[in-house]
Amino acid sequence: MEQAVFFFEILLPALMQGLVVTLQLIACSAPFGLALGIAVAVGRQYGNPVISWLCKTYVFLIKGTPLLLLLFILYFGLPSIGITFTAFVASVVGFILCNGAYNAEYIRGALISIKEGQMVAAQALGMTRWQAIRNVILPQALCRAIPGLSNEFIYLIKYSSLAYMITVIELSGAGKLVATKYFTYTESFAAVGIVYLVLVSITTIAVTILEKRVAVPGTARATPSAQL
Repeated sequence: MEQAVFFFEILLPALMQGLVVTLQLIACSAPFGLALGIAVAVGRQYGNPVISWLCKTYVFLIKGTPLLLLLFILYFGLPSIGITFTAFVASVVGFILCNGAYNAEYIRGALISIKEGQMVAAQALGMTRWQAIRNVILPQALCRAIPGLSNEFIYLIKYSSLAYMITVIELSGAGKLVATKYFTYTESFAAVGIVYLVLVSITTIAVTILEKRVAVPGTARATPSAQL
């Protein structure tokens, strides 16, 4: 009985509050991280030498910087030069920068895989270079990059737990607070792990459905019936 009371009246409400914050972090970070990744990938692949170098440098710096260190810089370091973020905003900015850099690499790889002849064909039809990129090259690249982008989204779900290190009480933070207060480390962290597992499972199912919807007819991924 005591275990049931603890779970339903203490642990579960705390985890649900933390889950709401986690989902807010993801909802605020993922779209902008994807947009930044697209911009950086296109800029690096098709931009002039200066833009390409800037994009390459950004990716190099972010990939070489631990995310936790980046969050510390944004939250604890920037106030020394007069730039102050709330813990939530600092977390979102850090996640966007990190997510955008890795998304850029996935998308750039997909852009490279598109045959150059498609650019030539699009320009032969009267499109400008940027119209061809936006309307012909990029949509195909995004479809091809879905597996990599979905992995990065799953990583975002999991490394959102680092926001607790700069005082954002998200899912992991809520679990740790309960565990510390009631000395229920196994129960609390096991429950946190189950919630993350559910989030990742839902994401995996959603990505599988998305891949089938955008698959090119006649390919192996198109529909189950295409393989019969």
